[in-house]
Amino acid sequence: MPNASRSRLLRQDRRQPVCDVRVNRRAKAVCVAHGCQLIVNAYWQLSIEEGCDFIHFCQEDLAVADLAAIREAGLKLGVSTHDEAELATALAARPDYVALGPIYPTALKAMPWPPQGLDRIGEWKARIGNTPLVAIGGLTVERIAGVFENGADSAAVITDITRNSDPEQRTLAWIAATR
Repeated sequence: MPNASRSRLLRQDRRQPVCDVRVNRRAKAVCVAHGCQLIVNAYWQLSIEEGCDFIHFCQEDLAVADLAAIREAGLKLGVSTHDEAELATALAARPDYVALGPIYPTALKAMPWPPQGLDRIGEWKARIGNTPLVAIGGLTVERIAGVFENGADSAAVITDITRNSDPEQRTLAWIAATR
């Protein structure tokens, strides 16, 4: 992690009724040691209790979250979007960032939405103004320049690193491509 980005998303299986607190604490300790922000996916109560930096929601999680408690605790909020209705819902929550995806076909999980493409990045950025836009889904080092050229402020990547034969070298390639 010392050579990696400044944010980490901790994603635990949401089908489990309770998040593994030990995993959250280890992730937070690693982030603190390396000057990174921890973004916890979905488990907002735990994020408040553990003093995390950010909470990330899909639309289903956003619908049942206590946004007032999240804001009162000082957590920043990110929301995934895939279509116009979800963008409207996200913007109503006053997020600290909006995620758009999948930009390209993704191998991580089956998605009910078709790839958004590069043009949608520009459309979304025009709609959200100064709110940071995070592109996600099917991103590779070779594709990242187009993502930024079309208006994304940041990118989230998983499989291009984790499924690479040399994840450490691929991470370094990502760092070089995004500086």
